[in-house]
Amino acid sequence: MSALQALTASWQRASRREQRSLGLAAVVVGAALLWWLALAPALNVWRSAPAQQQQIDAQLQQMLGLQAQARALQALPTLDAAAARHALDAALKPLGIRVQVATQMDRLTATLKGADAQALAQCLSASRQNAHLVPTEAHLKRVGTGWDGTLVFTLPAQ
Repeated sequence: MSALQALTASWQRASRREQRSLGLAAVVVGAALLWWLALAPALNVWRSAPAQQQQIDAQLQQMLGLQAQARALQALPTLDAAAARHALDAALKPLGIRVQVATQMDRLTATLKGADAQALAQCLSASRQNAHLVPTEAHLKRVGTGWDGTLVFTLPAQ
């Protein structure tokens, strides 16, 4: 006897009242499963959609701002090696960072001594904006309240 035949035989042996009770229980269990598996997750997504949309819109605005900044930096004229070094020196002097700059081929190495974090951040920002240089290597270590180390920049081709 198969499982289906056994179930059918048990159903037929049950009284009318038991059949109705079992049918009602099956409907209740089916409705609960439908709610937990289909309707509740969809309703939660529907309720959280406006907040997620606002978050995505904020991220989109941030990305568009970064894109505009990147395009503005790309539109800046490129500097030759001498002009880039001069601009980097001019950008570093007002920050009060003790720095030694050495040029070797197409690499400019800036050695920092005791630079505080704010001045280091301004140094990196100034190198990008004024000298159009981004460090390709950074070897920094924390010493006391400041930072010591080297920043290596790749100079533009002559």
